Amino acid sequence: MMRTTFPLAAASGLVLAVFGLGTVADEPRPERSPAPIEVRFRESVRPFLETHCLGCHGAEKPKGDLDLSGFATAESVAKDLPRWALVLEQLEAGTMPPAKAKQQPTAEARAELIAWIGAVRKLEAARNAGDPGPVAARRLSNAEYDHTIRDLTGFDLQPTKEFPVDPANEAGFDNSAESLAMSPALVKKYLQAARDVADHLVLTPDGLAFAPHSMLADTDRDKYCVNAVINFYKRQKTDYADYFLAAWRLQHRAAMSKPNASLETLAAEAGLSSKYLTTIWAVLTERPEEVGPIAALQAMWRALPESEDVARAGCERMRDFVVGLRRQLTPEVKNLTARGIDSGTQPFVLWKNRQFVANRMRYAGGASKLHTSELALEGAAAKALSIPENPEDLKRYEATFDRFCKTFPDAFFVSERARVYLDPKNDKGNAGRLLSAGFHSMTGYFRDDGPLYELMLDENGRRELDRLWRAFDFITGAPMRQYSSYLWYERAETGFMKGDEAFDFVRAEDKDAASEAKLGRLADVYLAKARRLKASDQAITAIQDQFKIFAETIHRVDRDRQEAEPRHVEALQAFAERAYRRPLTNDERQGVAAFYRVLRAEDGLGHEDAVRDTIVSVLMSPHFCYRVDLPGAGAGVQPLSDYDLASRLSYFLWASMPDQELLSHAAASDLHRPETLAAQARRMLRDDRVRGLATEFGGNWLDFRRFEEHNSVDRGRFPTFDDELRRSMFEEPIRFFVDLVRNDRPVIQFLDAKHTFVNPALARHYGMPAPASDAGPDGWARVDDATRYGRGGLLPMAVFLTKNSPGLRTSPVKRGYWVVRRLLGENIPPPPANVPDLPDDEAKLGDRTLRETLARHRADKACAGCHERFDSVGLAFEGYGPVGEAREKDLGGRPVDTRATFPRGGEGVGFEGLRAYVLAQRREEFVENLCRKLLAYALGRSLIPSDDVTIDAMRKRLTDDGSRFGGLVETIVTSPQFRNKRIEGAKAE
Repeated sequence: MMRTTFPLAAASGLVLAVFGLGTVADEPRPERSPAPIEVRFRESVRPFLETHCLGCHGAEKPKGDLDLSGFATAESVAKDLPRWALVLEQLEAGTMPPAKAKQQPTAEARAELIAWIGAVRKLEAARNAGDPGPVAARRLSNAEYDHTIRDLTGFDLQPTKEFPVDPANEAGFDNSAESLAMSPALVKKYLQAARDVADHLVLTPDGLAFAPHSMLADTDRDKYCVNAVINFYKRQKTDYADYFLAAWRLQHRAAMSKPNASLETLAAEAGLSSKYLTTIWAVLTERPEEVGPIAALQAMWRALPESEDVARAGCERMRDFVVGLRRQLTPEVKNLTARGIDSGTQPFVLWKNRQFVANRMRYAGGASKLHTSELALEGAAAKALSIPENPEDLKRYEATFDRFCKTFPDAFFVSERARVYLDPKNDKGNAGRLLSAGFHSMTGYFRDDGPLYELMLDENGRRELDRLWRAFDFITGAPMRQYSSYLWYERAETGFMKGDEAFDFVRAEDKDAASEAKLGRLADVYLAKARRLKASDQAITAIQDQFKIFAETIHRVDRDRQEAEPRHVEALQAFAERAYRRPLTNDERQGVAAFYRVLRAEDGLGHEDAVRDTIVSVLMSPHFCYRVDLPGAGAGVQPLSDYDLASRLSYFLWASMPDQELLSHAAASDLHRPETLAAQARRMLRDDRVRGLATEFGGNWLDFRRFEEHNSVDRGRFPTFDDELRRSMFEEPIRFFVDLVRNDRPVIQFLDAKHTFVNPALARHYGMPAPASDAGPDGWARVDDATRYGRGGLLPMAVFLTKNSPGLRTSPVKRGYWVVRRLLGENIPPPPANVPDLPDDEAKLGDRTLRETLARHRADKACAGCHERFDSVGLAFEGYGPVGEAREKDLGGRPVDTRATFPRGGEGVGFEGLRAYVLAQRREEFVENLCRKLLAYALGRSLIPSDDVTIDAMRKRLTDDGSRFGGLVETIVTSPQFRNKRIEGAKAE
């Protein structure tokens, strides 16, 4: 019986469930006929073993740990088919008995044994037809855990980076209960990982969110909220030239073959605000002006040419005119001062900020003093802006500026400011203070986006921006912190409160400093002193306003936080439902809330700490960190529930949790239908998350999953091999795999493709031209005729050539073994322990080439049987050096020889010769291996005889639909193995 227990630290208050999975209870099965299988075993198989096998593979010191002496009946063979699959492979390859054996079987005897083993397996597969195999509970693999946390939180936090490496199962994958055990030490790591994830939690007014960084410190919270607002601002296009050009396109839509284009569609195409474009269009076309800035702008508009390229330059000149003129019309705002009060005090700085805001769209005079010569106007535009001398004309001229300033603000928003009370020129080095209020040594943020809000944003945009700013105060507690820093500043920096006993009742460190009573009392005492110091009415008003703002904002945040607590508990329940990848039971839903309440009432935690610890409890639940199909009533083969199918499908194709569409189908109870499963699989294969399949299946199948940690290359001898090139090598097969899968290409393209994918680093390494400037944002591009550079498909990718080289030389042995083992699926026993190593450095081989050295090695009959299966395959790669670079000479200066005589007949030269050989003679082995590997990965277990029917169906589907990868996936997900589970009857311990 398999049983796993999860001890946890008592302080966490968490207990992981114990999974009693039971043992396999044999199902009633059809009786096996004793003839002719048993008869053939007695008459030919057992004599074959005694004559040709047991001398080496008997009970005493069996070679290769393969003991065949205990197989006395056909029944015993049927119970150990994996071992006999190895025997079958050796027989088919002609390596058993070995060439040095004194007595060799006849071809007929060998063929008969091969046929008998196949018949036993076929009989066993038929006897177990429909058996989906055991569906054992297992923890998420490290990769699955990381990907699930990514999709659960929205950020790739990689919480398992300190976990031990997951072991692989017999099929070579780390997503199987066969290998994914749990231990007390690993539970501790899971607990720390859950806490690390919870540190990224963000409590918002509406619920829960996550940040890409820890959210424990005030600076972290500020960064999160500042970036959210700044990113919103950056999405808004505020360049006047873009709007003038869009208006030009509207004017010339017939000539542009868009006669039906509307202002809204043109705005959408350019990513502009249709609201503001409507305003600009009206200013330019609807009410002609005779004098003033609008008249000048209209004159420039009318002068725009018919050609769009030339018109664009004209629109930029219009933009420069508007910006230059608006700069001259922005009034100066002087500091507010009062005796005994620092000019940098919060009430005075914020008063000045509000004056700036009031002037953003207001004409405050100054048209008669314009420096029109600086605006570089000509013709009618210059005439329209020329300053009249006649008082009546000047009055009409001045009146036109009000509309201009309301249409063209001096700024749509202010994203950063230096210290407001200092001369900007003297404080220009104090930049980068995003959304800052402009204080010195004090916390404070100031919203200054009125023109954007009024002129550009539609209702949805306004709601989003208001939400971001309200969340800003909610998450950061900025109003409370601003008030606290104000108390500190006035006492420590200015001396206004220092030494004055009247202010001793309140200090920045007091927990109740912002209470209504203390805040009101402070306002009274502060204003009384300001009046005694003869502060002006304007200064008194600024101080009163600021204390009113303190009271209102602090009270609002406190109220919002209180009102949000029930929503946060509901959000915890929703989080648990997403984490468990299925609906919660009523008891589970209540349990989440109860856990939170216990933390508050009994453990004395504050709201935020209790929410974080509840998140930890969810992430430590077996329902999150384990994949388990809960048994139904009875025993035997049962269909998986739709929710279990959703998880099985998503962890197969994405190595991550199901998305909402998949869960919606589970909720509708139609996911179990084969047509729905197939349709969802096709959708998921086109999704970006299919990279999980490329990395986890492809990376483990082809043995490059951990190449990003590969450090065996001597960087002194190969200085071009840096971290960037290593990452690029790792990325190439992933890009290739994703492209093949998303575009449903034939699987044989893994071998025969003429294309690959490169970025600048890999292109340099391959001697290719750098990708064009229009390559993707990450610099990767497809190279269609890669064969010109000796590339194309998987075989010549640098990641495999480098991974299978020892550092200072190539390794035909490792490279050839990789091809026959990983691509073709051959099982080859490990070498004897006493095999001498070849020299590490290719330059130190002496007079012999590596080919000659290997030939001497194969002269030993103990080695020849295996090495003849892959050495020549590896020699075909000798045109590539230790880091996969193309070469004509080895590191010793000797010309490389890429000729090869391949196993089972055939010759070729280099990579192309090898590829031709594999496609001509070993294609079916590749297809068979791919089918078996993909099915084993999908099911999360080693294959059993009853899977053979599905393997046959996969191969038939490849034949029927042009070898498309999607066909393999559809055959798997609609198979009985994928859609069902075997419920075992529990046995008493």
